[in-house]
Amino acid sequence: MRIGCLFGSFDPPHMGHIAIAEHMLRAEGLEAVWLMVTPLNPFKQHRRLTADELRWAMACIAVEGHPGLEASRFEFGLPRPNYTASTLRAMRSQWPQHRFSLIIGSDNLAALHRWKDPESILTHHEILVYPRPGFEEHLRLAELGAHSTVRIVPDAPLLDISSTAIRAALREGRSSQGALAPAVAAFIAREGLYRS
Repeated sequence: MRIGCLFGSFDPPHMGHIAIAEHMLRAEGLEAVWLMVTPLNPFKQHRRLTADELRWAMACIAVEGHPGLEASRFEFGLPRPNYTASTLRAMRSQWPQHRFSLIIGSDNLAALHRWKDPESILTHHEILVYPRPGFEEHLRLAELGAHSTVRIVPDAPLLDISSTAIRAALREGRSSQGALAPAVAAFIAREGLYRS
């Protein structure tokens, strides 16, 4: 199987995550897209995250009713912080029959040189890139063919939704309507998440 991997804290998972995952599924002919819930991103070690199992539960709820999308807690069993190159290596070992494509935004493409072992990722995996506001220049550079495994996915939705902004809105008692699936919003309310 050819599987797209969208890594993130998903704190919380929002409609932008689902829109990107579904677009990649259709546009790239992927057989599945996995939302890889990351316990501890090396670049976010300073930030307190919602409990792993709650974020995974929200990701599971977010993908309900979206055939081909799955939530994965594979990284929960790996050493922390979670480096994408290490996780992908473990996934290749666990599922040698699958081909994993990494789905990232142009903001992450801009920072790829700062990741641990980026050459391993580029050597073993196709990278599917979608646009992020403010990082259009990196899409242009990637289109020039800097690396043969980097692919700009045409017509990917340009969405300016962030989990950070959603958490801030919920803390301040503002509505996050439209940014969250209703079932995810109901879970957040039930669990009392992101209150001030």
